Formats: sequence, structure tokens, C-alpha cells
Amino acid sequence: MLSRRALETLTAAITGAFGVAVVVSSLDNGIGWSSGGVESGTFPFMTGLIVVAGSLYNLVRGWLRGQEIAVRSAELRRTVALFLPAAAFVAAIPLVGMYVASAGYLLVSLHLQNRLPLWRSALIAVVAAAALYLVFERTFEVALPHGLLGAMLEP
Repeated sequence: MLSRRALETLTAAITGAFGVAVVVSSLDNGIGWSSGGVESGTFPFMTGLIVVAGSLYNLVRGWLRGQEIAVRSAELRRTVALFLPAAAFVAAIPLVGMYVASAGYLLVSLHLQNRLPLWRSALIAVVAAAALYLVFERTFEVALPHGLLGAMLEP
């Protein structure tokens, strides 16, 4: 079980770290005025400061709230069951490419989480991956990541 305070703190820390990273990286690009106008790091710097300020606000607001239970263990298991396959999907894209990773994600999600029969899950996964390929590669001529697998298959 997680308290609301713990969730608010975790969320504020993650978004705050992202904001700090944006602020620090924008300093390398310059954040002032030059002879050509506003330097390229100014907008990201200001955006990063807004994210950090919002994170600090959420942190204080979260600590002032009570310690009521926000997520029970059953709800947390369901959230993890959605997050882990999504994280594996994103991690697989550089290795096997967008189309194979999408098909694998759909296959696992439909079969294990939605309890569809394996043949139906596989059919939906293959059709969806083929549709992605046709829409992006053929229709719009936009290459989605092919990954290392795609690089090995190219002549």
C-alpha cells in the first residue's frame, strides 16, 4: 500500500529531476540575448524552471495532505502489470524495431491481460504491425525504427 504523500513525493521528485536536467542542459546553449536575438537555450531554460516550480509546489502540497492510502496492493499490481509490458516494448524497439516490438506487445497484452485466445491475439498483432508498416512506410514514406534486427536483414 502506498500513501498519497509517498506518491506525491515520488512524482514531484521525478518531474523535478526532469526539470533540473532541462535547466542544466539549456545553460550550455545560452540563456540570454546575443547580437542575433534570444539564444537557443532561453525557452528550454524557462520551461525547465516552470517544471521545477510545479514540482516543488506538488511536493509541498503532497506533504501537507494526510497520510490516507492512495493505492492498495491490488491496484498497484494492476498498474505494474500495465507498466512492465509497456517498458519492455519501449526497450525492445532499438533491438527488433517498431513493427516486431508492436506485434510482440500486442500479442502479450491481448493474450495475458485480456485473456484472448493465442491465435486471435497473434492475428490481431500481425494485422496491426502490417497496418503500421503500410501506413507509415508506404503511405506516408516515414521510416519507423527498424532496430538491429532490421539492420541485419537489409542487404
